[in-house]
Amino acid sequence: MERISTHQFMTLGAAVLMGTSFLPIAAIVTGVGGRDGWMSVLPGFAVGIPYGLMVISLSAQYPRKNLLQISATLLGKWIGRIIGVLYILIAGYYGGLLLAIVGNTYESEIFPVTPLWIFSLGGLLLVFYLVRSGIEVFARFSEVLFPLIVIALVLNMGLSIPRFEQGGLLPILSGGLKPLLFGVLKVMPFPMEYILFLAGIISFLPSGKQELGQLKTGVWRAVFLVGFLEMLVVLIQILVFGPVETIRLVYGILTLGKMVEISRAVSGVESIFMGFWLGASVIKVSALFFMVTWGLETTFNLKGLKWKLAVSAVFLGIALGNTRGSSLMMELFFMEGYLILPFVFVWIITLWGVSRWKKRTVV
Repeated sequence: MERISTHQFMTLGAAVLMGTSFLPIAAIVTGVGGRDGWMSVLPGFAVGIPYGLMVISLSAQYPRKNLLQISATLLGKWIGRIIGVLYILIAGYYGGLLLAIVGNTYESEIFPVTPLWIFSLGGLLLVFYLVRSGIEVFARFSEVLFPLIVIALVLNMGLSIPRFEQGGLLPILSGGLKPLLFGVLKVMPFPMEYILFLAGIISFLPSGKQELGQLKTGVWRAVFLVGFLEMLVVLIQILVFGPVETIRLVYGILTLGKMVEISRAVSGVESIFMGFWLGASVIKVSALFFMVTWGLETTFNLKGLKWKLAVSAVFLGIALGNTRGSSLMMELFFMEGYLILPFVFVWIITLWGVSRWKKRTVV
């Protein structure tokens, strides 16, 4: 059985956690928190830490099993199967929507006359290659690409500093703390998507006592690194565009890339940034593809190339069925806020609570 190292777990987890969330996050939190919305980002991501630690603790009790298998053990076969079906449906539909984001972004920002299906199909081929190669290759791919994504993101933000508007963040906390709480709720689905991925990948992690400590540290590092970076993404956009324009620009980070001019001879570097953003999208969609395959294998014992091809067809069908940008974003927000967040919130706490109760009963 394939295995990944603790370092690969940290970088892969951080890459999946970041995914495509840095694209719309500024518009999301600024829409509810105004110019103070950036303060909601890090607390929202920090919610993922206790959930990640609960998943790791369950993995320590049931080594080499994913949470779907653990659910069947603790909650019963039929409840475990229901959870497995929900896991497959959520990961499958959300993965298809994110694949649509790849095509929609490239069509609107770089190649407006190229048919959208070409981008979706191209992205899917990259995803299929990674999934077909296995979790070890996927982890190594993320280990190489994630630092480049971070560097590109930092460069994009750093080169935007000359465009800062003085006083763009003032007055601080003018709306009180209530808008910040709503902002935290808007951010929470992103770490919950990361927890969904942890639910499957824990069966590929080392189970030694020393390694478990390193895995817990990896959760902390991944969450704080991504949370801090995305807080800066929001902060920079508010300082450059102001709160009103930040809300209007759903993908404000792409607009920042277009505005970057290193010198008169070097401009239009957004195409280079878009290449790294494509890599981030491929990692996130690949993670969701892996989730679907893990769910099918665990719940229905369906595995092999033909089922991967079937999942690919479903992803592509969902992507091509959601081509309008406005309706696509509404569908994503619905999935994140009303399906992923409550599902993970209830599932992990219930599973961890039942595990603790049974452990005390046995003792």
